[in-house]
Amino acid sequence: MLRSAAVGSRIRVKLPHRLVPERAKRLDVRVAEGVECVMTDFDWVPEGVDITVPSVARAYDYMLGGAHNLAVDRAMADQAAKVLPSTPRLVRMNRAYLRRVVTHLVESGIDQFLDIGSGIPTVGNVHEVAPDARVVYVDKDPVAVAHSELLLSGNDKTAVVQGDLRNPEDLLSRPEVLGLLDFDRPVAVLMLMVLHFVPDEDEPWRLVARYRDHVVPGSYLAISHVTDDRQSAAWRGVARTAAQSRDSLNNRSHAEIAEFFEGFELQEPGLVGCGLWRPQGRGDISDNADENALIYAGLGLKPESGSR
Repeated sequence: MLRSAAVGSRIRVKLPHRLVPERAKRLDVRVAEGVECVMTDFDWVPEGVDITVPSVARAYDYMLGGAHNLAVDRAMADQAAKVLPSTPRLVRMNRAYLRRVVTHLVESGIDQFLDIGSGIPTVGNVHEVAPDARVVYVDKDPVAVAHSELLLSGNDKTAVVQGDLRNPEDLLSRPEVLGLLDFDRPVAVLMLMVLHFVPDEDEPWRLVARYRDHVVPGSYLAISHVTDDRQSAAWRGVARTAAQSRDSLNNRSHAEIAEFFEGFELQEPGLVGCGLWRPQGRGDISDNADENALIYAGLGLKPESGSR
């Protein structure tokens, strides 16, 4: 049943019976302008998920070469790549940053990670880079959570939580979190490519401060965040494409992103393009200077003088 669709046409999609309401045996999906859309069956989609709305987490999985994404996610990712062809490379650069920062944290003695906005754990995620560490993955996307639970089944050093970073008290009190992480010891909090989905009106700086206040001195905060400091028309086009999902991009300046590290000591080399954060090889950095400036990344240490 795989086929391409003409722009503006409608596709009839057959779904497993358990995935659709009793009254709906068929689903029509409108193809976005300028995008070819391919639909197929997915038995792994949790019941109740609206497969007509793209998910950033699943689009990210697609751009990393993962298999747990839907046609609407691929369509959104492909549309973003048409606007800015380097989009998949930027996603891979961010994943490479994750590997480098987790490796550095392990070498610094960290053996506990709280990965907020973790998405779908494709190749190179935290538990693979740090197999001896305890890792809690948090995401609000039910597909990301369901697949994470399936992938990590039997791994007693990991836990998966469906939650929203905007509710820190709820998230930090979950039994899955408290059962695995010891907050009387240093923890690395990872917020990679997630804070830009929190609008200013939700006070993201205050939210990050609440996580900071919950961890002991010696803990770390790692962030990667999109920016439009270069005033890129193509990047603004990517932001408009992301608005198809329920998570709109909020570009922030270098100074605004640096504010997230209030109460932390920013580690060398500071807040820089993610490819420029302790690169280990040519593939970590783009040959295009503008691309290197589209995602900022940094690592902060909560100093011993900090108070819990």
